[in-house]
Amino acid sequence: MTSLHENAARVLDEWPAPDPAQQELRLAYLDHLSARPDGMWKACPDAHLTASALVIDPAGARVLLTLHRKLKMWLQMGGHCEPRDATLEEAALREAREESGIESGLTLLPGGPVLLDRHSTPCAWHLDVQYAALAPAEAVEAISDESLDLRWFPYEEVPTVADASVVRLMERTLALL
Repeated sequence: MTSLHENAARVLDEWPAPDPAQQELRLAYLDHLSARPDGMWKACPDAHLTASALVIDPAGARVLLTLHRKLKMWLQMGGHCEPRDATLEEAALREAREESGIESGLTLLPGGPVLLDRHSTPCAWHLDVQYAALAPAEAVEAISDESLDLRWFPYEEVPTVADASVVRLMERTLALL
């Protein structure tokens, strides 16, 4: 078992789920980690944990979304954990930096994960641990190789471009702010 696996189990064990559906997901994620020493990695064939972060600019009342190259959907930044990630928080922040192109000044909203989201992808089920990353006012984004487009959306526009999981993540983030 890796330190990332242990960190994920600790984070999920301590995370206060905001509702019964999130509690059910939290327990399913913990069961997955308990059963699968490889449960953090893309190589785990049926399901694996991923980390993501909604990049948000509260001062500008907007969020940064990426048009995912493979899925052709507007999503938060995120993806697979890597061996160099010591914690879920590091994985989420690394993904946010890589996919947003914002090289400095991103900070995770304190308090741990915002939500959990389980979804099917071409490679396996993703057990996504979702954070929120606060962007500095002077943040300059840059499109990565994983993205077709990258764009700031006012809060009220997000439901018109993104799926329900992104809307839930934004709403929960705004409630925590």
